[in-house]
Amino acid sequence: MNKTELTEQLSAKTGMSKAAAKRAIDALFSTAPREGIIANAVTKGDRVQITGFGTFEQRKRKKRTGRNPQTGAAMTIPAAKYPAFVAGKSLKDRVQKK
Repeated sequence: MNKTELTEQLSAKTGMSKAAAKRAIDALFSTAPREGIIANAVTKGDRVQITGFGTFEQRKRKKRTGRNPQTGAAMTIPAAKYPAFVAGKSLKDRVQKK
């Protein structure tokens, strides 16, 4: 499902206009600076927990030693932050059809 299909389904389920549904989706999921509610929270290091669905959070990777695949030379890969999503129990159960 892409964003357009999601917008259409949200509009149909809620009775919102397609334009209002698109604005709601953009407000939640936009990655543009200061626009998306979820992205802003995760960027600040906050967790966004939607009970039963899942949790969006920021995680950290430690710096580590890697190898250049072309030369085989050892190199340091710097520490990094990355976004993560952990599915909630209800979503996991539904996918597994429990």
